[in-house]
Amino acid sequence: MTRDRWRDIRALIEQSIQDGTTKPGEKLPTEQELARIYGAGRHSVRRAVADLAASGHLSVEQGRGTFVLPRPMIEYTISRRTRLRRNLVPQGMAITGEILSADRIGAPARVAKALGLPEGAPVVASVRRSLADGLPVSCGTLYHDATRFGDFPERRREAESTTAVYQSYGIQDYLRGETRIRARPATEEEARLLHQHPDMPVLVVRATDRTPDGTPIAHSESVWSAARVTFSMRADEED
Repeated sequence: MTRDRWRDIRALIEQSIQDGTTKPGEKLPTEQELARIYGAGRHSVRRAVADLAASGHLSVEQGRGTFVLPRPMIEYTISRRTRLRRNLVPQGMAITGEILSADRIGAPARVAKALGLPEGAPVVASVRRSLADGLPVSCGTLYHDATRFGDFPERRREAESTTAVYQSYGIQDYLRGETRIRARPATEEEARLLHQHPDMPVLVVRATDRTPDGTPIAHSESVWSAARVTFSMRADEED
């Protein structure tokens, strides 16, 4: 048994994923069964699985097992009219979401600045998780001026999309005013919500949406699984 036996096991499991022998969403055999299949120690198997999880090939879910993650990655275009459904539905994905919490808070300085409000002004903070084909792709907080959008979470629970909610407020169109993206390690809670390995980084996206006349209506701070999404930018969209 060589010291790098885990690398051989990793390569074999990855190959079975790439050639379709092990399919997306399929549950891997237990650690003990994998050790028997590959004629290796459980430590080698454990290290191989952990490395594949960290690279975004597998999802290790406590109490459930280890599953093959769907690939290829999601293509997400950020443009003047960035919309989740507009991005993912054409890729054949079923989009679902859930509001995890909703609270009225005093606006932190960065949120107040983005929304053009005084610091500490009341805002509604909605924490939401979005899923594509049942797999979490992002989670984060959406902030709205509480005086104008006080019941936004309730309306969002009943509506098919954020666009439909804005229309219920009389806002027929809105544009992306600013987007900032950076990468960092995932927190334990983010890894849990995104069903990804703790060593896999996340992409942090801060964005502000505005009406066509430039009035800010929402500020969002979300994290996306770096294992499942790649972003592209378009500045020439007119429709």
